Amino acid sequence: MAVFAVFAVLSLFGVIAHRVYLGVRPAAPQNESPDNLGKDQAWRATPASRREYLAELRKKQAAQAATYAWVDRKNGIVQLPIDRAMDLVVEEQGSRN
Repeated sequence: MAVFAVFAVLSLFGVIAHRVYLGVRPAAPQNESPDNLGKDQAWRATPASRREYLAELRKKQAAQAATYAWVDRKNGIVQLPIDRAMDLVVEEQGSRN
């Protein structure tokens, strides 16, 4: 009887572990036809579309990291090149000491 109880407990644990850990599926399927995905998920359709999306994203981020721009003019939030922002932080921290 004890052997059966141990087997039942282990089986139950296995079922729960399977549902929790292996039952999780990605939000959008990979390698799916772009027609079957929503407009905001179409970039996930194929490896080529993912590479293209990533290249565009990196290009956009590189441009943002190297240019000045207004993020929110009303609140006075600006976008600075990274080098300039680091210089300003060093100057600010140096004046506090």
